[in-house]
Amino acid sequence: MSDDNSRLTHLDEAGAANMVDVSGKDATHRIAVATGSVTMRPETLELILSGNAKKGDVIATARIAGIMAAKRTHELIPLCHPLMLSKVSVDIEADETLPGLVVTATTKVSGQTGVEMEALTACSITCLTIYDMAKAVDRGMVIGDIRLLEKDGGKSGHWTIEKDGSKGGT
Repeated sequence: MSDDNSRLTHLDEAGAANMVDVSGKDATHRIAVATGSVTMRPETLELILSGNAKKGDVIATARIAGIMAAKRTHELIPLCHPLMLSKVSVDIEADETLPGLVVTATTKVSGQTGVEMEALTACSITCLTIYDMAKAVDRGMVIGDIRLLEKDGGKSGHWTIEKDGSKGGT
């Protein structure tokens, strides 16, 4: 395994898990974008969009939860570095063809390691919060399609799912 991209970076030669040493890396501007969805009954989507859900404003609460989650990723995912995020945004759009909500999370940092896990965590927790706030009326909601769409910065440069070609189930 001489190619650095062919081995898992968090495992040493003996197979022990370790936090990657990024101290020798240059700090660069990095960005990551992740997406996911919550599919639900049409009447559940209508209830959420009307703002009349029993627990309150589902979209605003889920957005805040996603932002908070991105900031705490290092506490949730073993071996993740704590990052000084410069930007976290969570967009939630209705898609009546699902029917449901599509979540897009964007994270930015100027640092020595990427922000993919922070974007994916923000997206996941946003979807989970949507489910939690609407489960009283629709326990059959489905959280799905959580994936990285794009990352930029660092040694590996710019990557998008379109360039990769692996859409992971979609």
